[in-house]
Amino acid sequence: MLFERYLGIDYSGAQTPTTSLRGLRLYRATPTQAPVEICPPPTAHKYWTRRALAELLAVELRDGPPTLVGIDHAFSFPLRYFERHRLPPDWPRFLDDFQCHWPTDADEMTVENIRRGLHGQGSARTGDARWRRLTEFRSRAKSVFHFDVQGSVAKSTHSGLPWLRHLRHQLGPRVHFWPFDGWTPPQGCSVITEIYPSLWNKTFPCEDRTPDQHDAYTAARWMRETDASSKLEAYFHPQLSPEDRSLAELEGWILGIT
Repeated sequence: MLFERYLGIDYSGAQTPTTSLRGLRLYRATPTQAPVEICPPPTAHKYWTRRALAELLAVELRDGPPTLVGIDHAFSFPLRYFERHRLPPDWPRFLDDFQCHWPTDADEMTVENIRRGLHGQGSARTGDARWRRLTEFRSRAKSVFHFDVQGSVAKSTHSGLPWLRHLRHQLGPRVHFWPFDGWTPPQGCSVITEIYPSLWNKTFPCEDRTPDQHDAYTAARWMRETDASSKLEAYFHPQLSPEDRSLAELEGWILGIT
């Protein structure tokens, strides 16, 4: 197996980075252990905050075993966004630029306040709900700019991108962001990927889990079982034309879409 641990995260873009969020869930599996929910340490918070989860990941991925992390929000934007705002086709610079305009990792900051123009410079970095990434067309996922609808990942994406930047700065080469750092992760390295639990969540019975718990559980279980069946390597190398592969290296790709 390629990994020794699997972390499935169902993300939430609600409220602020320090708000305890019922919808933010983390499940962990290993080659010998089925997925179990990981709750925050006993503090004033009953549920994870985005900041606390990022801090946990920074520690675990720095010192822990090779881990595959699946996070349920988009890691980049459609090509049309880069073209409209005249941004270079460079993912790390995109993260820097986005965080400058949408500082959703700042204390007391919310996506809604930036959308309303109360903070940040979100109006200078907007998109169109009709724009979708290639991987969203293939998976039938909604646009990263499609706010205020059921099943939207827009808010979680706009709140989560600055934390990807944070982890990249904290961990450096210890973590491989797929596919932006390359389609083939280095052996023994932890990998952070975008996942879309709706692809698999009907495959496994919900039992007594909430929808948010089940999505995180589904991600951890799918990654574990796919690695155990030696199929994970194929998912790291989806069948794409050279043009589509180049596009996906900028827009990102959902693990599990072949």
